[in-house]
Amino acid sequence: MARPSRCHRVCAEPSCWGFIPRGKKNPSEAVLTVDEYEVIRLVDYEKRTHEQCAAQMGISRTTVTEIYENARFKLSDSLINAKALSISGGHYRVCRGNRKYGCGRRCRWMGEKGGNCGA
Repeated sequence: MARPSRCHRVCAEPSCWGFIPRGKKNPSEAVLTVDEYEVIRLVDYEKRTHEQCAAQMGISRTTVTEIYENARFKLSDSLINAKALSISGGHYRVCRGNRKYGCGRRCRWMGEKGGNCGA
């Protein structure tokens, strides 16, 4: 029996929930989860290592690598095949930004609203 999935901590939900390619009517869609978005943000945008990303999200390094590979495939599929990109879902909770419940950074915690793991 598989071990239950650990809730992934993200600093904030995306400010934009999707992108649509120009010049294509009714494109098919690729769906990036919020936790995949967070891994891309930490590794590619903030230039963190997989180990640093794992520590911030409260998951293992190997899980970060799996999430990263899935996210990169979805992004490249969207770009290469002119698919709309939607960001939604995933197994995550938004960080509270303090040491007890979060990463200690100034995260944008929205109370009970963010994520699907509880606060």
